[in-house]
Amino acid sequence: MFGASTLSRRIKSLFAIRRDQPELVIAQARALSWQVPLMYVVVLGNAYALAATHLHVAPLWQTIGLPIALTLACAVRSVGWLKIGGKDVDPDQAARMLTSTLKTSGLLAALFAGWSLSLYPYGNAYQQSHIAFYMAITVIACIFCLMHLRGAAILVTTVVLGSMVAFFATTGQPVFQAVAVNILVVSAVMIVILLTQYREFADLVRSRVTLTQKAEEARRLSDENDRLANLDSLTDLPNRRRYFAELDARVETARARGEGFVVAVIDLDDFKPINDAFGHATGDRLLIEVGRRLKAFDGPPILAARLGGDEFGLIIDASLDTDALRALGRELCAALNATYDLRGVRAQVGASIGFCPFPCGGDSSEQLFERADYALYHAKQSIKGTAVVFDERHEAAIHDMAVVEHSLRHANLDKEMSVHFQPLVDIVAHRTVALEALARWTSPQIGLIRPDVFIRAAERSGQIVEITRLLVAKALREMRAWPMDVRVSINLSARDIASMENVERLLDIVRESCIAPHRIDFEITETAIVCDFDQARDALAAFHALGVRTALDDFGTGHSSLSHLRLLPLDKLKIDASFVSDIEHNQVSEDIVRTVLQLGRNLRMECVVEGVETEVQRDRVAALGATVMQGYHFARPMPAEAVSGYLSGEAVTAARRRRDRGAGAAEWGGDFCREAG
Repeated sequence: MFGASTLSRRIKSLFAIRRDQPELVIAQARALSWQVPLMYVVVLGNAYALAATHLHVAPLWQTIGLPIALTLACAVRSVGWLKIGGKDVDPDQAARMLTSTLKTSGLLAALFAGWSLSLYPYGNAYQQSHIAFYMAITVIACIFCLMHLRGAAILVTTVVLGSMVAFFATTGQPVFQAVAVNILVVSAVMIVILLTQYREFADLVRSRVTLTQKAEEARRLSDENDRLANLDSLTDLPNRRRYFAELDARVETARARGEGFVVAVIDLDDFKPINDAFGHATGDRLLIEVGRRLKAFDGPPILAARLGGDEFGLIIDASLDTDALRALGRELCAALNATYDLRGVRAQVGASIGFCPFPCGGDSSEQLFERADYALYHAKQSIKGTAVVFDERHEAAIHDMAVVEHSLRHANLDKEMSVHFQPLVDIVAHRTVALEALARWTSPQIGLIRPDVFIRAAERSGQIVEITRLLVAKALREMRAWPMDVRVSINLSARDIASMENVERLLDIVRESCIAPHRIDFEITETAIVCDFDQARDALAAFHALGVRTALDDFGTGHSSLSHLRLLPLDKLKIDASFVSDIEHNQVSEDIVRTVLQLGRNLRMECVVEGVETEVQRDRVAALGATVMQGYHFARPMPAEAVSGYLSGEAVTAARRRRDRGAGAAEWGGDFCREAG
């Protein structure tokens, strides 16, 4: 029972149209679209040849009428197949054509076989042999032409050979019976070969489908990799790699066509405090919204890209003059400055922008971007939240900076770099409690360079770490001639504490100097803390572990928060000079200084007020509770060799003051005695 059921399923599978394999169905239809019409040509050609040999012996309806009727039927079928041969065919249409061919093949086979056998009684031995030959050769042709539709091939063979064998078996002619048996054997072998060929054809189609799917998957993965390689995964904007590729292409196109365009670099102001206060998820949502606003900006055609962090790049496909760029900058700043609603958190950031137009601002992608970045730097240094267009002044500044950087790279720093010191004065004790070490550089080629210029150049070139180490070593050597109660303050850059390796090298210099670590203050800026808070905390902890004191420089001008003061091992706050410069006329500045001084007292931190240049400023700051000050009112920075004389003079003045107070007290006591007497 099981064997019969299995056999039945296998027989059904021979005649099944595999709609579950649409690619196979389409491949069958495409092959048969020309093989079926060709088969009909062979069948009809042989049929008319057979009719011609019986034209004068058989009735005309058999030799002419029936062949014409069969021709019409075959023509209809051929036209249907030819229609789908020259166009893409869908699986449903292909399946319908295959099903129709499977159904009509048996019928047409029966009609052709019946027609040919109906001519047998009218002919002689030769004509009867022609019938046997016609049926044999025709069925072989049909097997070949229907090899891609095995059910139809088997059905035609069964109908034709079945009727042929049955008919010739009844004729009593051994020759015809032998011919029938021979054709049956040959056809059986051909059917076996057909089944094998069909199976290989189906396997080939499936393999091709698999290869196509793998190729599609490879293409999809390639597209995805290309997307990942060229798009920022957070904002879905082009990334830095794609931006510079587009910029290179745009330069070439604009140069060839004589067109103009503009490169812009955007940096968000005050993004990091929001990221720190509300978490990275909120910061990410803010960046996503910034990207959305840039894409939706209603203005000239703009390609916006995220270059990294909170920095974005623009390629503006328009030739704009300076006034138009400034107007565009204001619109962009306003769009990015609008309040952000970030799932329950309302935040606001500004945006500073640097523009550089092609070709007047630069003629290469590298030059355009560098100059736009310089314009951005200028915007952030002057007034944040504004746009700056690169111009001739910036060109001159870049040239000067390039000269400085070149000279700095080739400088003998040990010989050319010197240390000056500026006192930090305790106005209550009337004495210098510390001196701040300040680097000075005199180049043999370009002369004395302002500290803010060469320090910025050193930070750009990475030489700032080397300069800091040299400054620390020289300052500590000078301290050997100072009184033991005078400390030194030394500024560190963000790069100096960016790694524990740099920190350990500074600590080694301190150890090798034989100067007591508690006499050394390392000053860091709020910017250095914000760059990498965890690393800054570890660096300060390492300084504290050795006994070195730490100070937060320029407090109030950066992005640090009160939590930073709570979490960092700090000993001193230095109030920035910008709050002192207008303290005589600005109540807000006075309130800020008072608040910071109170904060320092509450946190048990020493406070130093920087930038005191007049007696009025000194008195106003002293009235707020400050005791330690620094500024031109007390002393300008002096070369190292002048420090000993300055401290000695201060000591003499202090001794004279004490002597005068003592003399005044003695005179007051004598007068009191005389009056009593």
